[in-house]
Amino acid sequence: MKPNVVIIYADDLGWGDLGCFGADELDTPALDGLAAQGARLTQWYANSPVCSPSRASLLTGRHPAHAGVEAILGGARDTAGLPPQSTMAGALRDRGYATGVFGKWHLGVDPAYGPLERGFDEHFGFRAGCVDYYSHIYYWDNRNPVHDLWDGEDEVWRNGEYLTTVIARKAAEFVERNAERPFLCYVPFNAPHYPMHAPEEYLAQFAHLPDGRRMTAAMIKAMDDGVATILDALDRAGLRDNTIVFMSSDNGPSIEERNWLNGEEVSYDGGSAGGLRGHKGSLFEGGIRVPAMIRWPARIPAGTRDDVIGSMADLVPTVLHAVDGAVPDDATIDGNSLLDQLTGPGDDAERWLFWEYEGQRAVRRGRWKVVEDACESMQAEVAVSAALYDLSIDEGERQDRSQEHPEQFHRMRDELRLWAQRCETWRNHGDRSS
Repeated sequence: MKPNVVIIYADDLGWGDLGCFGADELDTPALDGLAAQGARLTQWYANSPVCSPSRASLLTGRHPAHAGVEAILGGARDTAGLPPQSTMAGALRDRGYATGVFGKWHLGVDPAYGPLERGFDEHFGFRAGCVDYYSHIYYWDNRNPVHDLWDGEDEVWRNGEYLTTVIARKAAEFVERNAERPFLCYVPFNAPHYPMHAPEEYLAQFAHLPDGRRMTAAMIKAMDDGVATILDALDRAGLRDNTIVFMSSDNGPSIEERNWLNGEEVSYDGGSAGGLRGHKGSLFEGGIRVPAMIRWPARIPAGTRDDVIGSMADLVPTVLHAVDGAVPDDATIDGNSLLDQLTGPGDDAERWLFWEYEGQRAVRRGRWKVVEDACESMQAEVAVSAALYDLSIDEGERQDRSQEHPEQFHRMRDELRLWAQRCETWRNHGDRSS
């Protein structure tokens, strides 16, 4: 039987925001259990330090420039949405899968760029970048408030219901309705993205924490309970063994000004990068290395190695490899299938990983990483013009090794510049079919 696929995507969840990744002030039993039952991926990366491009890579298997989404949609320089192209949802639907997405889309608010036009049969959630968790109204800058909650093409009203819980229940219902056929259930939660809202019963569990961490912990705990709801639905349907469940985050934690919807904008730093340098918007590790885990009891042994280096663009080829039994023969996919590494010894050959965002560039190969013009976050000035880091001994990227290893440094910079030229070709080409 072909495996079912469940993808759980958090929003602005940092590398140090889960118990299984070192957070000692909050418990996340559903996600900790998920990691223990499969592989906890400690070397996993978003393909961008911000949400829209990261989501584009996850769904297409392409670098942001290749997918045509390099900035946060809704900003000053954005495209209208994810351009027409092959997606994981479309590929699986062609293979007989039911496909549903429940939560945050943020790849185009116009229905022409919506999930129903990108391979999904069903969508429940919102189209823009953030909403109030209770009124489901979109507030941003000086724009007029807009209600943004949809069931397919129909606007729906669930005023007063906490959105994290609603999303989880909708995803669980989809699982139950499609238990007799293979399905893709994509669950992009908006937690713990601002505005910072959590039910009182969750806040009460973390009364001992400082205000910032308390609110973030409560939102993460509510999301963890939502994950439990989805996993319970799989268990009730007898689908645990043959369902691939992947969980990660779109980028690192945010230190943006966060709107509390009461007329105040508060600089709010409640997420944790787990000691890594940088935050959302940065190509230092704290902006792009994210918590990740994958469970597939039929193929991936519990407690599997956690040192596989991968990125969100690898998910499409990995899933299609699992479904088809062979690595996809598609030169337009930039990611690599990691199935062999996750299910057995696999190939440990070092690979190149590249990033580019808002003038920053970075490349990793094996233990080495080079950054150029890297910032600490979306709001910081340029911090480093160019540096080489040895991540095997310096995950916090504190010590520039370029003077000690000049050949390594210059080789990686040369590869990075060649890759930047390829990105420019993708931008100018426009045809997403190649």
